[in-house]
Amino acid sequence: MDAAGRKASGQIGRLVVVGLGLIGGSLALGLKAASGCREVIGVARRQQTCEQAVALGVVDRAVTEIAQVLPELEAGDVVFVAVPTLSVESVFAQLKDQLPAGVTVTDGASVKGSVIAAAENVWGEVPEFLVPGHPIAGSEQSGVTAARDDLYIAHRIILTPLENTASEYVQRIERMWQAVGAEVLSMPVVEHDEVLAATSHLPHVIAFGLVDTLAHDAENENIFRYAAGGFRDFTRIASSDPVMWRDIMLANRDAILKSIDLYTSNLGSLRSAIASGDSEHLMGVFTRAKAARDHFTKMLAKKAYTETMEAKEVTFVAQPGGAVNGDLRVPGDKSMSHRSIMLGSLAEGVTEVEGFLEGEDALATLQSFRDMGVVIEGPVNGRVTIHGVGVHGLQAPPGPLYVGNSGTSMRLLAGLLAGQQFDTVLTGDESLTKRPMNRVANPLREMGAVVETAEEGRPPLKIRGGSALKAIDYTLPMASAQVKSCVLLAGLYADGETSTTEPAPTRDHTERMLSGFGYDVRRDGPRASLQGGGKLAACHIDVPADISSATFFMVAASIAPGSDVLLRHVGINPTRDGAINILRAMGADITLENTREVGGEPVADIRVRYAPLKGIKIPEDQVPLAIDEFPAIFVAASCAEGETVLTGAEELRVKESDRIQAMADGLKVLGVDAEPTRDGIVIQGKGGSDQPAVFGGGEVDSLGDHRIAMSFAVAALRAGADIRIKHCANVATSFPNFAELAQGAGMNLEVR
Repeated sequence: MDAAGRKASGQIGRLVVVGLGLIGGSLALGLKAASGCREVIGVARRQQTCEQAVALGVVDRAVTEIAQVLPELEAGDVVFVAVPTLSVESVFAQLKDQLPAGVTVTDGASVKGSVIAAAENVWGEVPEFLVPGHPIAGSEQSGVTAARDDLYIAHRIILTPLENTASEYVQRIERMWQAVGAEVLSMPVVEHDEVLAATSHLPHVIAFGLVDTLAHDAENENIFRYAAGGFRDFTRIASSDPVMWRDIMLANRDAILKSIDLYTSNLGSLRSAIASGDSEHLMGVFTRAKAARDHFTKMLAKKAYTETMEAKEVTFVAQPGGAVNGDLRVPGDKSMSHRSIMLGSLAEGVTEVEGFLEGEDALATLQSFRDMGVVIEGPVNGRVTIHGVGVHGLQAPPGPLYVGNSGTSMRLLAGLLAGQQFDTVLTGDESLTKRPMNRVANPLREMGAVVETAEEGRPPLKIRGGSALKAIDYTLPMASAQVKSCVLLAGLYADGETSTTEPAPTRDHTERMLSGFGYDVRRDGPRASLQGGGKLAACHIDVPADISSATFFMVAASIAPGSDVLLRHVGINPTRDGAINILRAMGADITLENTREVGGEPVADIRVRYAPLKGIKIPEDQVPLAIDEFPAIFVAASCAEGETVLTGAEELRVKESDRIQAMADGLKVLGVDAEPTRDGIVIQGKGGSDQPAVFGGGEVDSLGDHRIAMSFAVAALRAGADIRIKHCANVATSFPNFAELAQGAGMNLEVR
């Protein structure tokens, strides 16, 4: 195959591996297995290694001097330098003036700054054909006998090309690594060396140092004999190649010393906490470390799962028919879970939370406060213990606060962060970066905060610390509990009385919970106000079940003949009960049992039995009270007899998706006449006939919106064929056990 043909196929020409150890040998084996090159030639100092590499099939042939093969190389070939870091320069010197044009040179050294320096020493500058690289893979085993053809599968390769590195050479190396199953990333040289110093080089320093210390402990001669698995796992990397790691320490000295100094400082603080019996400091270190390690483990597990399945999507397949029955408790209220973490962190004392929703959105809020120095234990089975730091006790986070898909986290945090003395950046996932944030940024600016957004008021939000906030009397242009809460939370730090006036009632969890923490909040109809400069006192919070989550089962029981469910301990806050009111107006059989008040929030057990539904014109005063529940209500409207009309719901177009359009599109796919309007929808219900099937089968796209995904899963109870729902991974943000609970209640739902 000529050079043009190899380029088209992604294959390189010859691969010359200088240094036949684990790293170089594994690339050789992997590329041969993938038919990614024409020939592999090895270069090793010892003839015995050359013979061993050929006998093992690692290379096609091997030599002891690279000069022996340079004359036969041609454009499209690759030289991979896989020798210890401080030996790279001597290899470059052998290549100088002898390397044919068009040959690409790359390397596997762990320190890129030293490779750049070596190239400059040899060539006077970094040549355009050099593509510095670092495979993030390895083993405590070394030598050519340790080589594996699968070493790089699902591992990352970091390339650090410079501005003058020619793109054709970079692309060739990218194709080479991709051929052996690796994921290729790019990174600046300095950033690479700093990141690797902290995440790879420092752990090796600690492991080598610990084992060496214990090995010389004459008073504990049996220490290794009785060491458990944790010691083995922690010190495994101390079995790595000493020569390689000596070179790495010397080559990346400055960055490694910086990491050692930071670690030493933190270790000193930890020692002091142990010596003084500072339980809270110890819990802070251990809970933050556990949360970070668990998050890292989940990232790896998710990465492995998606790579194994060759997909990054979760699909629901909802099979037709069935009924829902039983005694159910849905997860805790998401809105209250967010606020319990926020206010508990700002309180003085220890706040205990029960019923906390362990979904990704609420956990994003929890992690943000951990990043700002708050000690938070749990969650364990919905129980969280928050060691409050006071209104002015938050610390600058180490980096941007990432809140995933949670608009509530971002908008409410913006209010709190506007009053801090440190700068912060709030970021989120791809979906959240499309959502409008000027609705909170603008009133915060009126209060004197410095808030920057991306184009069109989208995230990320950059909030300047140290601003002196002034109180405002803010009239909301739209009914939004998030905007109201943002302004009131900023008002905690403002000089004077901050008030909000809303055009229609929205959920009042922030006002109720502030009062529960002992903060004086005055409410007069649509107006809520508070005086800045107060304190919050720790308390106990029992988070009731989320009425938004309960709505899916209220609708399910209402539309499926033979259904009878009891939903336990559900919050029925009068600013959140719109779904109950609307479903009742449609004829749903819903009764409230054991009504009571828990922590200032009304709670009840909700009994729902099947009943025929009729279409209605939804009262506009109920819209803000059911804003999150409408996707499920649209399913109920489809099963009702007659027309259902919704108006005044513009807010639905700027949720996790445009919920009006997304639901209309999906309902049409399933055979329901649903016409979206500017501020609502008109649905022609198909109930009232003798046919149990209202929906046809088909495939709908939830657009990554958890509420749309769950709504179409409920629709299958009255479908005539399977409903396939795409992009359902975000169900975990609000209802992590939805599928299991639905299956247990009688729905035929499969998660793929």
